[in-house]
Amino acid sequence: MNLHDWIDELCDVLDIEEADLDEALILDVAREAAHNVARPAAPLTTFLLGFAAARSAGDPEETERLAGLVFDLAQKWDRPAGAPVAEEADVPVDDESAVVAAHQSVDGPDPVDDAGDEA
Repeated sequence: MNLHDWIDELCDVLDIEEADLDEALILDVAREAAHNVARPAAPLTTFLLGFAAARSAGDPEETERLAGLVFDLAQKWDRPAGAPVAEEADVPVDDESAVVAAHQSVDGPDPVDDAGDEA
């Protein structure tokens, strides 16, 4: 099954008769949101773009205009207002053993050099 088959089946399940869908545009918007904002922003962004497009009766030109606004926002996204700068976000933790153990359970133990220090 390819992407077009998935879209056709999804439209059937969602009872969407006609979907004038610019797949490349939607995927580009999702990529920009994921790379410039955060990965979870991709589905939320495309959903909201679809919601906004529906308000304009799905007009393709309006959808492209809205997607352009989303692109512009995602490309200049730095961090949310009020978010700490990177230096301020590194807060000391009394006991980080649970975090270290969780990372090691996924990534394996940290490599150790010949002197016994972590690499």
